[in-house]
Amino acid sequence: MTREEALDSIKANVENANLIKHMLATEAIMLALARRLGEDEEEWGLTGLLHDIDMELTEGDMNIHSTLGADLARELGASEAMAHAILCHNEAHGIPLETKLDKALFCADPLTGLIIAAALVRPDKKLAGVETRSVRKRFKEKSFAAGANRGQISQCTEIGLELDEFLELGLEAMKEIAADLGL
Repeated sequence: MTREEALDSIKANVENANLIKHMLATEAIMLALARRLGEDEEEWGLTGLLHDIDMELTEGDMNIHSTLGADLARELGASEAMAHAILCHNEAHGIPLETKLDKALFCADPLTGLIIAAALVRPDKKLAGVETRSVRKRFKEKSFAAGANRGQISQCTEIGLELDEFLELGLEAMKEIAADLGL
């Protein structure tokens, strides 16, 4: 599967522009993680890009979300490792995180929301002026971007990164695609 094929499938299955931006942001973080950790950039990037492809199809039902997504990814040609990461990123299924890819997607997914929220509270609503220290400060504010699960984000230590390092990596990755995110 190529990135273009994955994007075509996303466009066919997802109407919500913000959800697509979330998947693009997750892809960017996963690519940066793959580079940092010496992993397969194409596999990790596509996993991040496709991870929520079924969110609208399942109408946000967390009991079935990611099951269909893993199947759709397989149909596109994703490896079993990619499909497993997509499946287990949803805690509702209770499937253990086994591989580094599983763990990376699990902690990268909610980080996008925290970083986007940090940009949106700025007067210019742009990522360019967001600094890692401000994301770290917002991380400590439990009511800020409350949907960004801090426990999940903190599991970055399971892939060998300290929290500040992970926040910086995620922020810089998202800044690289700021135009695609409208930020």
